[in-house]
Amino acid sequence: MNKRKEALRDKSYLEPNMGRMKSNAKAHPAEIPAQGYSPQQGKIDSVLKRMKKLKKKAKNFTHGVLEHVRLGHKFTEIMKWKLRLGAKILRVGGFEKVFKELFSVSEGEKLLKAFQCFLSTTAGPVAGLLFISTKKVSFCSERSIKVTSPNGEMVRFHYKVLIPLKKIKRVDLTENSRKPSAKYIEVTTWDNFDFWFMGFLNYQKSFKYLELAVSQARGN
Repeated sequence: MNKRKEALRDKSYLEPNMGRMKSNAKAHPAEIPAQGYSPQQGKIDSVLKRMKKLKKKAKNFTHGVLEHVRLGHKFTEIMKWKLRLGAKILRVGGFEKVFKELFSVSEGEKLLKAFQCFLSTTAGPVAGLLFISTKKVSFCSERSIKVTSPNGEMVRFHYKVLIPLKKIKRVDLTENSRKPSAKYIEVTTWDNFDFWFMGFLNYQKSFKYLELAVSQARGN
């Protein structure tokens, strides 16, 4: 196992500028009735398939909410956090604009996806946004945190992590051996730093975006 290190201790993965923080519907192809099926039967099958998909999405959503609760957050607090964060994103103008305000963006860099999640730290899980772009994986806490400065004063700043895609060795979707329902996505860098992200409403979707981004970066 790689030794786990706190993100704040490594300047290469910590964004120096601690600034303030400021639906995808899937198209379904037309159903074509198979031979021997009546048009009515085809419609019934189509409805059943859609119901099955909706049931699966509802199950994933419920699992995600329960995962948030396991992290020590009450359901009402989770909903308030999501609504508050969603309102901030709308006011600013969307995830892409938030991403550009929080992190420096290189020429030609594009935001692929953003997710609400938690970053595991030695002080406990930190709620925030995970951004996946064509150049990096970055995280910024939703709220600022308090730390003591070298001169003894209390200062507040947003917890930021920045990992260039080319520095990522692998991405793993892992389950807790003691609690199989407790999942997390582990990002490991070539210099053996581990970052654990959890509390996703859809782990598979988040994992696939991370895998794809890392794979494309290696191919370039």
